[in-house]
Amino acid sequence: MSTLDAFPVADPWFVREQMDDGVTLVTEPAVHPFLRCNVWHVRGRDADLVVDTAMDIRPLRPFVERKPDGELLAVATHAHPDHVGGLHEFEQRAIHPAEADVVARPGLASVETAHYDGTTIGPYESAGYEFDELLIDHRPEGGMDATVYEIRAAKATRLIDDGDVIDLGDRQFEVLHLPGHSPGSIGLWEPASGVLFSGDALYDGPLLDELDGSNVDDYLTTIARLRELPVSVVHGGHERSFGRDRLIELCDEYLGRRSHTDGR
Repeated sequence: MSTLDAFPVADPWFVREQMDDGVTLVTEPAVHPFLRCNVWHVRGRDADLVVDTAMDIRPLRPFVERKPDGELLAVATHAHPDHVGGLHEFEQRAIHPAEADVVARPGLASVETAHYDGTTIGPYESAGYEFDELLIDHRPEGGMDATVYEIRAAKATRLIDDGDVIDLGDRQFEVLHLPGHSPGSIGLWEPASGVLFSGDALYDGPLLDELDGSNVDDYLTTIARLRELPVSVVHGGHERSFGRDRLIELCDEYLGRRSHTDGR
């Protein structure tokens, strides 16, 4: 019996949680926090918005359906596999130009801990997260064909950059280019409500800035920019949401640690 076959079945694979600001959070509890991408579904008058699309272990689309008379746009905050696995399920797909070529071709995703090196997992281990051989503790109904699998190509239908606006009719989100974690990382900022979808630029967990494509100088600029935003709530790419006080704490911790490291 394989390791996966020995796991209990998680049914349903995705769970939904209604947030206070008209946003639904969709998560995969069976996935380790390291790879457990937050999927955010925002319902608008004329269109719906889906921020990030998880790993494609199971189909996401049934959990974020839009009424037949409205559009549905999936936005990738960046092109890492845990955020774009389900992007192919959506007809309308948006990403920053710096990472559009990544989602336009097939890629690889893995739930094997050994697939990730120390610069990726190390910060999580230092923060006290524990890791087993696999980064899931249940298997989806119907099983998985492999623990390393192909992410399907999902060419962007829209390129978004700093200052662009995504209009849902009754809600408008400004695109913020937030490089550092990756070259094309973006956030979505709603000035009217103070809601920020920050992707992996900022969340309440170990921030990763030594990956292939990361840039600490860019990250410092991004964090300094986010610190000045008058946010009411931050919905990050991982972990739980938080308010402005916690945003300032997280930003100050990163700026202090990395500015000191870089001799600034």
